[in-house]
Amino acid sequence: MGSVNPTNISRSIPLQHRAELRVRFEETDAQGHVHHSKYLNYFEVARGEMFRAGGRSYREMEEQGYMLVVVKATCDYRSSARFDDLLVIDTKVVRSKGVRIVHHYEIRNGDDIVCVGETVLACVDRSGNVQPLPEWLRIKI
Repeated sequence: MGSVNPTNISRSIPLQHRAELRVRFEETDAQGHVHHSKYLNYFEVARGEMFRAGGRSYREMEEQGYMLVVVKATCDYRSSARFDDLLVIDTKVVRSKGVRIVHHYEIRNGDDIVCVGETVLACVDRSGNVQPLPEWLRIKI
């Protein structure tokens, strides 16, 4: 069993965050639309930016011995995005308790909702053993 550094820094992540992302050409399919698999990558980018907005990073968390692994991901597609579109990704923490944290996402292209989704992440140590979320991730909603 790996050890987790108990260092507790008082910073915490925000409950909501907005990020912008411009669609790159390599993210599109033969029809010129963003490939469906890329939206999960966009969720991950937005999550990382949410951490940074709270003064944290995945790297810092991993250095402290914590890792978040996706155990469930859903994505509901509503419309499409194309190369060079500027997407807005709203991310919200909807639950944070025990070993899991749940994020909800809404990706928009202008006024159009492109997709909505959710991820459930579990906290593990370097050996893959389940760990309680660090204090700064236990957010009262």
